[in-house]
Amino acid sequence: MKVALVHDYLIQDGGAERVLLALHEIYPSAPIFTLFYDPAHLPPAFAQADIRPSHLNRLPFAKRHYQWYLPFMAQAVETFDLNGFDVVISSSSNFAKGILVAPNATHICYCHTPTRFLWQDRVSYVNELPQPKIVKWILPRLLHGLRQWDRLASERPDLLITNSQTSQARIQRYYRRDAAVIHPPVDVDRITPLNEPGSYWLAGGRLVAYKRFDLIVQAFAKLNLPLKIFGEGPELPKLKKLAGPKTELLGHIDEAAKIELYRRAIAFIHPQLEDFGITPVEAMAAGRPVIAYGQGGATETVIPGVTGEFLEVACWEDIGNAVIRFDQNRYSQEKIRAHAETFSRELFQKEMKKFVEQSRL
Repeated sequence: MKVALVHDYLIQDGGAERVLLALHEIYPSAPIFTLFYDPAHLPPAFAQADIRPSHLNRLPFAKRHYQWYLPFMAQAVETFDLNGFDVVISSSSNFAKGILVAPNATHICYCHTPTRFLWQDRVSYVNELPQPKIVKWILPRLLHGLRQWDRLASERPDLLITNSQTSQARIQRYYRRDAAVIHPPVDVDRITPLNEPGSYWLAGGRLVAYKRFDLIVQAFAKLNLPLKIFGEGPELPKLKKLAGPKTELLGHIDEAAKIELYRRAIAFIHPQLEDFGITPVEAMAAGRPVIAYGQGGATETVIPGVTGEFLEVACWEDIGNAVIRFDQNRYSQEKIRAHAETFSRELFQKEMKKFVEQSRL
């Protein structure tokens, strides 16, 4: 069985890239087709992979400003030569699902979410862009055309998989298609609990607006309690202005440093609505409870009273109230860790391999 992998962009190390890496480990000889490729921002494990970027990757500033080429991305994925492959697995949050495969091939799409900037975030995407007015006037017309292409592209995969029941419901709403749920891989085996009380509160990830780190920073500025936030992104200048004296914005950190942060935290705070949310599971792998917004993927990973608690409303007041009422002694590190193990990389790979094999029967 000859397999090919397709991914939207290989320009950052995020949750979608961890899914792709786990698929690459199952099928190490499968080439990886992608629109853009920047090895400087990827884990070393990709270094030996057969990565085949599109012609867009050769254009000026493609790696730093790939968004400039948005009008050409749909056409670019359709140019990938996927003839000769029996199975093509696309890992897609936007364009990769639109590939064209051979008539006798099976196309399985791991659809992380329907394209955010075309569907559920279409209004905020335009409003929050720091672009001139002329760009904001043109962009909705461009997105309308891309939305039509995206809807048609969603019909191209033979089978759909997604990361959570939240994404499953969105796929049904926007694409009118059924999708199986296989939770994404989390490297829980690399994270071990530390049998010591935590000394600070923790949050982290890509510092973008929808993840609502501003709410956490506001709450801890009021509480004057120790808070550490790891990660980079466009929200960093805003967060620096909001931060209180005991808030540390750590920026980019390596995996070893991140694991140590998890192990020594009081709890992890996760106020955003995510399709799944890998960082809360990583925190639980370290035996630390999670305070999460009670919507989206967190409802499938956090068990109230066992592995953490839910916020009823995503606001700084609710975060502050949850922190004040929090009792670390209520939680068992062993139970939290055991729950995190149900989202392991090994389990993901086992389920994916079984799904692919059954698709060829």
